[in-house]
Amino acid sequence: MTKTVSYAQWSLEPYCIGMKLRSLRTQKRLTLARLAAETKLSTALLSKLETDRMIPTLPTLATISRVYGVGMSYFFSEPAKHTLSITRKAHLQGNSRGLESVKTTPLNALAEGTRLVAQMIEFPAGGASSAVDACYEASGLVYVLEGKLQLDAGGLHELLEAGDCAYMESEMALAWSAANKHRCRILAVTPVGPRAEG
Repeated sequence: MTKTVSYAQWSLEPYCIGMKLRSLRTQKRLTLARLAAETKLSTALLSKLETDRMIPTLPTLATISRVYGVGMSYFFSEPAKHTLSITRKAHLQGNSRGLESVKTTPLNALAEGTRLVAQMIEFPAGGASSAVDACYEASGLVYVLEGKLQLDAGGLHELLEAGDCAYMESEMALAWSAANKHRCRILAVTPVGPRAEG
């Protein structure tokens, strides 16, 4: 049975009032009972407001706002920016095997103002001779999902295994590749560079 949503609920949904109420309460470390005592509202009503089962009236919201020390605009301000990029599991699974080239799967969309690039990079079996990617003036985070990664940074040679993570800020050349004859998959999060924007 589908739940009928009123026009008021539909129009207020983007403001996430219930989530904001719950977030404020947990930040202030208040229980529902304590908030009820301070606002003279019932715990049942407050619970319904926090779980979006009831729409607050403006006087009720004003009463709660005074306890939290926030203005009404806190609940109704439009977000300056909101971006959500989802990459489904099906896009991450490749069927190819063998000595193919490095496979890069973007995990977020690049738009104007995007500051980070998240990618899943799959190095084919065969080691360094078949797949080396070099970056310059790099910063970012690399997490090894599967296999072993050979990371060469400024004359240092590091072997990272599944579950290992490396954070780097370097103006030296960096190179990475699968460390042995098995494929290697990593999650790389780096700032958007000139190459990524273009």
